[in-house]
Amino acid sequence: MPRIRTGRGLDRLVNFTDASVAIAITLLVLPLIDLVTDGEEHSVASLFSDERGTFLAFGISFVVIANFWVGHHRVFENLRDYSNAMLWANFLWLASIVFIPFTTQLLADEGTDDPAVNALYISVMIVTTGSLALVEWLAVRDPDLQHPEVRGDLEVKGALVAVLLLVVILVLAVVAPGVGMFWLFLLFLSGPLTKVAGRRRDARAPEDGDGHGEAP
Repeated sequence: MPRIRTGRGLDRLVNFTDASVAIAITLLVLPLIDLVTDGEEHSVASLFSDERGTFLAFGISFVVIANFWVGHHRVFENLRDYSNAMLWANFLWLASIVFIPFTTQLLADEGTDDPAVNALYISVMIVTTGSLALVEWLAVRDPDLQHPEVRGDLEVKGALVAVLLLVVILVLAVVAPGVGMFWLFLLFLSGPLTKVAGRRRDARAPEDGDGHGEAP
C-alpha cells in the first residue's frame, strides 16, 4: 500500500468503521424485540421484571459501544492520514466491537454471576481498548499522520491506564463474580489515574533535564 493516501481513503476507513459500529449497536436491541414478538401477551411491568437481565445487558453494552466509538472518534479527528499497521489495528478494534452483541446475549442468558461469561465480556473490552491504544501509539510515533495544528494532543497513557484497569477488573470479576459487571465502575478511576501518571512524568522531567545538564 502507498505511504501517502488521499483524504478520500481516510474518509472511507472512518465511514466503514462508523457503519460497522452502527450495525453492532443496533443488533443489541434485537433480543428486546424478540421479547414482544414471541406470540405471548406481556404487561410492561412483568416484562421488565422477568427480563431485567436482558435489559441490563442491553444498557451496559449500549454504553460500552458508545464510549468506545467516542474514543475512536477522538483519535481519528486528529488524523489526516493512516498507515497500513493502523488500518489493521482498526480492523482488530472493529472485530471486537461487532463481537459485543454476542457477549451481550451471553450476559443476558447466563447472568452476571457466571465467571466465564464475565471474563469473556471483559476480555473483549480489553481487546477493544488495546487495539485503539495501538492506533494512538502508531499516530504518536509518526506525527506526519496527524493534523499539524493538533499534534501533541494524542497521548497513549490514558488508553494504557484503561487497559491495566480492565485487566484488574477481569481478575476481580473471575475471583468475585457475585459483584458481576458492577466491577466496571472501576473504570471511572481511569481519568484520575491518568492525571496522576501525567503529574509524575512532569515531575520527573525537570530532574532528568538537570541530570543531563551536569558534567560527567
